[in-house]
Amino acid sequence: MEKPKLFISYSWSNTTHEQWVIDLATALTENGVHVIFDKWDLREGHNAVDFMEKMVKDPKITKVAIICDEVYALKADGRAGGVGTETEIISQKVYENQEQEKFVAIISEKDDQGKPFLPIYYSSRIYIDLSEPDNYSDNFERLLRWVYDKPLYNRPEIGKRPMFLDESEGISLGTTAAFKRAVSAIKDSKPFASGALDEYLTILAINLEKFRITNKDGEFDDQVFESIEKFIPYRNEAISVFTSIAQYCPTEDNILKLHRFLESLIPYMDRPEHVKQWVKWDFDNFKFIIHELFLYLVTILLKHERFMIVNHLLTQQYFVAGRSDYGLDNMVSYGIFQNYLETIKHRNDRLKLNKLSLHADLLSQRSKQSGIDFRYLMQADFVLFMRAQIHQSDFESLWFPHTLLYVERFHGAFEVFARSSSKTYFDKAKIILGIDSPSDLKELLEAYRTGSKSLPQWVFESFSPSVLLGFEKLATKA
Repeated sequence: MEKPKLFISYSWSNTTHEQWVIDLATALTENGVHVIFDKWDLREGHNAVDFMEKMVKDPKITKVAIICDEVYALKADGRAGGVGTETEIISQKVYENQEQEKFVAIISEKDDQGKPFLPIYYSSRIYIDLSEPDNYSDNFERLLRWVYDKPLYNRPEIGKRPMFLDESEGISLGTTAAFKRAVSAIKDSKPFASGALDEYLTILAINLEKFRITNKDGEFDDQVFESIEKFIPYRNEAISVFTSIAQYCPTEDNILKLHRFLESLIPYMDRPEHVKQWVKWDFDNFKFIIHELFLYLVTILLKHERFMIVNHLLTQQYFVAGRSDYGLDNMVSYGIFQNYLETIKHRNDRLKLNKLSLHADLLSQRSKQSGIDFRYLMQADFVLFMRAQIHQSDFESLWFPHTLLYVERFHGAFEVFARSSSKTYFDKAKIILGIDSPSDLKELLEAYRTGSKSLPQWVFESFSPSVLLGFEKLATKA
């Protein structure tokens, strides 16, 4: 990187001031700045006026520091001496350069009222104050940042327009106000927090209907993927609410509300009563959205070590009104929140994406907008898979861990099981698998090892439950 060049304009006020300027120039030089000023660069026989004019106008001189003390300000305003000559040149350039990128005033002295000495032409512009010893270090950093064009605060990259602002671009669920109210009330332990949470969850569950795909013109998979993309802002709201509950208020009442909320989502994954003609992939957008919400809820609860709550959500079944009409039970396990999505396979084939799992890829890419590291999502997926395997009783209890396609990115046991090498921690965490001791896992892990029980596989990719559990070290330490 080329060294920035800086010219110093100042007044020979007195020997003390001149030494102050030399010290400043030295400090800048020691920080990689090519400083040009008369003490070092103006020699006998040189034309002082030409030197000043060249330094100010030379495009290779990227910065000009105007050292302002009382004498400099008086000479600049009176256009006296060399300072006056420089002022004629500099003031014109300052007025021309509205963005003020090349010139800055450095205050070395103030009057009795603490007002900086500044030339009139510069009086309304921002300066850097090096006159106070207590603030010198911080303001010298400001000076360096100006020289190198590295401001302390940078404008963040402009993001996308929020989709809820425009019905034509997105789908408004009307949850924003209720979401903010619920999060604030939960964090501040407001007496109305329970009601605010109930309000938010109810609005979200009812208005999710707005995501139903009714116009089936064109490629249906395009509409499904557009729908789940538009849901991201609302998924992120839900993540914030789940996190607030896990951190601040994991009460029995709030957990019951979450359980009932999940129940209210289940009907979206099947045919509504008023729909007479349908195919099984008509509701794939709902299936993906609801699976993702459930996975994030478990992820957040595990991350915050709310193991009793995880156990509650995985043990308690979910009521589905009307399922008896199809000869099925009204009460179902958490496996209901995961479904095979025909649309995803169709899209992978139609667009020749050659993804081992487009579902896993979607979850991975979308996690980058969630504020939660993907490894926590994989940890939850693994817990849901193992819990279903340990307590498998029917087809609906199965859980396919899509995210574990990428588990090779992370080596060793997941955090909750790595920590469970401690007997004390294991005794707290074992409830998430519904076991009493590590020995309860031996038969299942042996079946995986011998191949008598198969593992999820993506072509040649799979995973080792024993490794992800850190099985050999579970409950081995005090």
